[in-house]
Amino acid sequence: MNEIIAELEQMNLAVILPFFIIQLILMVIALVDWFKIEKTNGPKWMWLFIILLVNIIGPILYFMIGRRQE
Repeated sequence: MNEIIAELEQMNLAVILPFFIIQLILMVIALVDWFKIEKTNGPKWMWLFIILLVNIIGPILYFMIGRRQE
């Protein structure tokens, strides 16, 4: 456990922070869109779990596959 903590302390925050910010922005935008849209490709609850649990790829999948084009 101490080895993991030591490695995390050595990581440069400047490398990790942009990915975290991009992930957060994508997730918020996808959740707002998910909330506003009435119909999705597949069950709406499934897309909520994908957006929340599949990190950065979940919101991208939602925008590419989950949104129903009308």
